[in-house]
Amino acid sequence: MSRDPSTPETPGLFVRLDFGDGRRLGPGKIALLEAIRDHGSILAGAKAIGMSYRRAWLLVDDLDRMFEDKVILTFPGRRGNGTELTPFGARLIALFRAMERQCAKATRVTADELTRALASDPATRSGEGRVPDEAPPGAKLPRAG
Repeated sequence: MSRDPSTPETPGLFVRLDFGDGRRLGPGKIALLEAIRDHGSILAGAKAIGMSYRRAWLLVDDLDRMFEDKVILTFPGRRGNGTELTPFGARLIALFRAMERQCAKATRVTADELTRALASDPATRSGEGRVPDEAPPGAKLPRAG
């Protein structure tokens, strides 16, 4: 079986903070902030990561409402209509990326064991003994233990 080049060699870890009141901080918002930092505008940053300007603006607005401090400064009509991160925006990126590294380090041993336990070719594995996600109407499912 050949490896899909878009699949990482090692397992990836998706980290998102759910603050419990509906507010969320995840890799998409952080990637947007990084792109804005790198490209100097919301529009250029959004394009760089394949996001619409409207979506990017809504995410930045969401971040500005989520935290006490703003994450970007915009300069319409001067400085070439630029956008830059605030010190808090830069700190938010640093904190989130540090959290990702800490989570990856904390789960590395377990993730490695799970990776070793993976079937070499899941497409050829028999589904025998496994409960399907959805059974046909009237089908009898095997009883557990």
